[in-house]
Amino acid sequence: MLLPDGTSDVPAGKIAAVVTHLEMTERRALPPDPDGAWTLRTVPSPDLDWFRNLYRRVGEEWLWFSRLQMPDAELAAIIRSPMVDVHALMHEGRDEGLLELDFREAGQCELAFFGVTAELIGSGAGRWLMNRALELAWSRQVSRVWLHTCTLDHPSALAFYRRSGFRPFRRQIEIAEDPRLAGTAPRNAAKHVPLIE
Repeated sequence: MLLPDGTSDVPAGKIAAVVTHLEMTERRALPPDPDGAWTLRTVPSPDLDWFRNLYRRVGEEWLWFSRLQMPDAELAAIIRSPMVDVHALMHEGRDEGLLELDFREAGQCELAFFGVTAELIGSGAGRWLMNRALELAWSRQVSRVWLHTCTLDHPSALAFYRRSGFRPFRRQIEIAEDPRLAGTAPRNAAKHVPLIE
């Protein structure tokens, strides 16, 4: 469907975002790792409650909601697939970052979910985690690594991905039920996105 030029109303109770898809089609030299006491923990068969808790802690402020609304069987089929790798960034003995690499499409790796908790934003942990993500993604037989971000995300996310070597290739408009009204996210989450009932 082609959207007309100009503005369009977003119905009350909905949120709208511009989604940008980015890709990397060749391995690149990684920037130097920042100093920090982080480690990466592989989670081979993630517990659903653990996954949703970390997903919420990382993404609640950016209105990540898809995995919170997903039925257990559907979520388990994804994150426990042998072609999907789930990792946690650990800091001071706690899981403080999430990395999900999806290799289910032959020759490709999607950075399906990537982020650190609010406490680590600006600490260099995101750069460190991206370096690990790219090492792991390119360690397989892939010709493309890709991800998407949106205008609900951290204001620096798109620039961060571009600095990491990703190139934008597609843009979409996403409209969804506001997860704060659906009870999936607290009503006070994402203060940068007005709540319109």
